[in-house]
Amino acid sequence: MGYYMELSPQGRILLEHRYLLPGEAPEDLFSRVADAVGGTARSREFFSLISSLLFLPNSPTLMNAGTPGGQLSACFVLPIEDTLEGIFRTLGQMALIHQSGGGTGFSFSRLRPRGDSVNGVAGAATGPVSFIRVFDAATEAVRQGGRRRGANMGVLAASHPDIEEFVTAKQDGGLSNFNISVGIDEQFIHALATGREYDLINPRDGSMWQSIDPRSLWHLIAASARDSGEPGVLFLDEINRRCTTPHLGPIEATNPCGEQPLYPYESCNLGSINLARCIRGSDLDEDLLATVVRCGVEFLDAVIDVNHFPIPEIQERTLATRKIGLGVMGFAEALIRLGIPYESEEAIRFAGSLMEMIQTWARERSEELGREKGSFPAIEGSIYSGEMRNATVTTIAPTGSIHLIAGTTSGIEPVFSFAYDRTIDGRPVSIVSDLITEFLPKTAGGRDVAEHVRRYGTVDGLPLDDHTRDLFKTALEIAPEHHVRMQAAFQKHVDNAVSKTVNLPENTEVDDITRVFSLAHDLKCKGITVYRYRSRSDQVISQGCDICRIDG
Repeated sequence: MGYYMELSPQGRILLEHRYLLPGEAPEDLFSRVADAVGGTARSREFFSLISSLLFLPNSPTLMNAGTPGGQLSACFVLPIEDTLEGIFRTLGQMALIHQSGGGTGFSFSRLRPRGDSVNGVAGAATGPVSFIRVFDAATEAVRQGGRRRGANMGVLAASHPDIEEFVTAKQDGGLSNFNISVGIDEQFIHALATGREYDLINPRDGSMWQSIDPRSLWHLIAASARDSGEPGVLFLDEINRRCTTPHLGPIEATNPCGEQPLYPYESCNLGSINLARCIRGSDLDEDLLATVVRCGVEFLDAVIDVNHFPIPEIQERTLATRKIGLGVMGFAEALIRLGIPYESEEAIRFAGSLMEMIQTWARERSEELGREKGSFPAIEGSIYSGEMRNATVTTIAPTGSIHLIAGTTSGIEPVFSFAYDRTIDGRPVSIVSDLITEFLPKTAGGRDVAEHVRRYGTVDGLPLDDHTRDLFKTALEIAPEHHVRMQAAFQKHVDNAVSKTVNLPENTEVDDITRVFSLAHDLKCKGITVYRYRSRSDQVISQGCDICRIDG
């Protein structure tokens, strides 16, 4: 893994505005991170790994490694107890995490419903949604790490009496700092399939609050997702079936983007392999990929030991399981370089075999580290029979910022648009994919290809051969079912979960979304998120340049 610096213009701008300390150059940042995490023994290897853009850790590690704060994890889950003291204690802990650059997830499912009794006073409870709004307002007041906006995930069980209020909570504005997801259980799926009623249960005393038609709630969830992209759906039983430490109890919540299920007070640090840089010619360089995987696992494990945890409870719980989440970015670019259309059976097969290799190598390295340094303390009762350093090793994160630094496509998503506008901390930047000039002719049918793509973001409408059009399909041109199947192909070989959005065209109907949800469940995804094009005014990216400016 040789050192070479090939930052894109947008990557340099992003680093300058968010990541570099005063007086730092990009190579100084990479050196600072490598020195802080690797120490004298591994600094040179870690520097080569990240400066070559073959692997990048999550943003808090890039921002904070080697600084006095030194909080390096991105993902946290905090408990929400059904007491006023517990709720506001967690609120203060959330503020500390956001201040240090992390994001937080919560299950509000244990809170008594609106109208329930409090201290013997009937009708006094205001319900989970009222407290979610309190957490949202507090997040607004604490800018994440001084450089990132705070992010949260709020989860509510489908069986909670306030579930309908929760599902529609973002329809009337507010909750600008929360993603929300409904926790679906198998009882709900069974009731949906058989037409039976589904019971809503008061978590305070376990009493049945009311029975509902599950089809009505399913439709409401899909309708809200169609209108605003939220809520997402978490399949909690599948999350816990695949849990590597079932003896520690059920998992009820995830980090803000849904890819990291965690126990209360657990944290996890993530990092992603740049698959596009593992393509040599028209082939995947498996030897290089294996080297990056092994080094990435060692890097992320080392982060745990140098991390400055924001509160003692998080340090204790994190060190007990030592969870890490090695993932990938640049998958769509890698497919284009391999000549494989994203919407193809070959791409599904490649995704599965690729992630199976990564998972195998990652676990092998964690097992070796377990023998060298000791297994995670909570290993007894876990799924592992031998040594293992980390309870989990793989996660597919969205890579919202680091893929721009790496100059590749995000996570496992298809290309949303080959040209778009983005505002990075107040500076407008037009981004046109280099893949267009690298792989497409300058003209087609007498038309300027690059200008067409700059205007529309897609090759649709250009007189290109079928294979080329298939190779350059954008997210909205790919069938929703294929999005789900791609997510499932990765999920099969991922310890934690997968961040993936099913992008849908503007004319999508509610029934289309319920089918996506059902397919995700059937294919054993741990969760699912959809987004209908232009369903929100604050849409992050639109197709083509000079269409809109967004807050990056």
